Amino acid sequence: MDSEPSAADQARNFLRVREAHKREIAEDYVEMISELSQTQDAVRTGHLAERFGVSHATVTNHIQRLIAEGLVHDRPYQPLVLTEQGAALAHQSRGRHLLIRSFLIAIGVSPETAEADTEGIEHHVSQETLACFTELLKWIEREGSPIS
Repeated sequence: MDSEPSAADQARNFLRVREAHKREIAEDYVEMISELSQTQDAVRTGHLAERFGVSHATVTNHIQRLIAEGLVHDRPYQPLVLTEQGAALAHQSRGRHLLIRSFLIAIGVSPETAEADTEGIEHHVSQETLACFTELLKWIEREGSPIS
């Protein structure tokens, strides 16, 4: 049986979760800006407010933070455009999202539930766990799902 984690290990784990909480809004926003820019001519704060179910003021506050972090270009009264750094973060976030969603579906979770659960998991999962998800998905592709 595994022993209980030490106080230092617990503190490290909680710090990792707090750091993930700080990043998750930025990741969600750049991912959504990237996705919307693929299907429409211009992405505006109103589009994000609708997708996230929040007020325009909330979106504006988050966009200002993304501008300060160098993830979105600062262009008043213009559509939202990701910087190179923002586009890279969006690409990374989308890849992680798709991997986790695929993994959940492969283990028998319905697509609807997998999509909803992915939103909670994707910001908090470690690189080690993602690597294991990837390897298990490769195994399932070769051998077939062990779940009937």
